[in-house]
Amino acid sequence: MIIGIDIGSTTTKAVAVENGKIIRTVKTKAFDAVTSASGALGKMIIESNIDISNVEKIIITGAGALEIKKEIFGIPTHQIDEITAIGIGGMFLSGKENVIIANIGTGTSVIEAKKDKITHLGGTGIGGGTITGLCKELIKSSTFENILHLADSGDLTQVDLLIEDISDADISFLNKKATASNFGKMLDTAEKEDIALGVLNMVYQVIGVVSVFAAKSRNASTVYITGNGSKNRIGQRTLEEISIMYNIKFVFPEDAEYATAIGAALSEK
Repeated sequence: MIIGIDIGSTTTKAVAVENGKIIRTVKTKAFDAVTSASGALGKMIIESNIDISNVEKIIITGAGALEIKKEIFGIPTHQIDEITAIGIGGMFLSGKENVIIANIGTGTSVIEAKKDKITHLGGTGIGGGTITGLCKELIKSSTFENILHLADSGDLTQVDLLIEDISDADISFLNKKATASNFGKMLDTAEKEDIALGVLNMVYQVIGVVSVFAAKSRNASTVYITGNGSKNRIGQRTLEEISIMYNIKFVFPEDAEYATAIGAALSEK
């Protein structure tokens, strides 16, 4: 059994893989990399009744991986760079050997993964960190659960300037309900709910358009969404709207939030 651990800036994810199959996934949060990694491993062993002697090795990746400089619980521990791990994990989850992946974490990385080569195409600093940072200041809330709850009843017309606000006709391939400017209207009547939705919509529109451009640059028609941000229901809705607009399909695989940890565990097959 091999354990893959992705030590992110906010959340650490661990995956147990045996014979090429995912046995268990867990998430933890801690203030430092060592505590995060050991906590994720301990949680997995206790909750899954795994015999620690059956763990052959641990492969770590992510922002905090460099802080792990020795074995964990006496188990051989190795490192893999995050881009490679995302690529391997994305190929595994997609079942394909040539994919474009947008991994949404604190920021967003866009990757082209092929069996023989994994390429970091670029990305954006826009991601989950942007959502929590802006909402903490704008609506005094930084928990995703509360932000999503507020956004569920939000109204984008209170904050965003739409095409219909500036034109009586569609512009190019953009219909009158498309965004002309994120937060370009910002009415005095805007409530917390509207601002929360505006932030989420803006972040996922940026991610969606960056991903579209990356896919088109590689003549691809599909982008696989991974990382913590892959499960954001409002973000998914925004990406689906972009999918229709640009004719690029966004796919949200099962276990997508664990893609990087999965890639780490499978990196030494």
